[in-house]
Amino acid sequence: MNSDFPRIITFLRKERGLSQKQVAADLGISQALLSHYEKGLRECKLDFLIRAADYFEVSTDYLLGRTVQRKIASVNASDIPDSDEIRHLKGNIINQINRKLLMNTTTVIFDLLAQIGDKRLTNAVSNYLMSAEYQIFRTIYSAEENNSQTMFSIDRRRYKNLTSASMMLELEAIDFIIQKGEISLALSPDVISNYFDKGASSLFNLIQFSERTIKNSLQQK
Repeated sequence: MNSDFPRIITFLRKERGLSQKQVAADLGISQALLSHYEKGLRECKLDFLIRAADYFEVSTDYLLGRTVQRKIASVNASDIPDSDEIRHLKGNIINQINRKLLMNTTTVIFDLLAQIGDKRLTNAVSNYLMSAEYQIFRTIYSAEENNSQTMFSIDRRRYKNLTSASMMLELEAIDFIIQKGEISLALSPDVISNYFDKGASSLFNLIQFSERTIKNSLQQK
């Protein structure tokens, strides 16, 4: 039995200020059965899960506690480059979608940093992200041993370790700035969805993809 469903459906009902009697009537079940669902005494069937998701205007994944995003996270057509843009770019469509996800998510991050207004935090985050892209680019660039290294000042044999160490220090700086308690920004999936529109869709997709990748990597070790 799903342990999150009773808590979430109760929360959604109370959030709207509705009684069990009203919600039960709207969803075509008895108040007693809804009470059992909310207490976790009975497990609902698929048809009720779908009706409840439509009724509360959330996804079934949200009702089951599988995501914190109320609406379904999906890549919209606007997240994908226009056909003319694709024609001038290398790579397949997955390449283009991932590019959009990363670009839109980065925009969300820097918009949040702008709202916070802490230059130290912005610099630390910027340094971390730039170091990550530097390391990835140089690794790809250096795959061919004969490629000139004149554009780089850090020794080819040391750049990976040095870059990783620098990124760890930036993460420590980010944590230190935040933990001082001087930064506060009230956020939730709903706030992010309303404020960032398309960027929110990309952000939620990136979170889900990243966490799935991380979990799969850990399971393989």
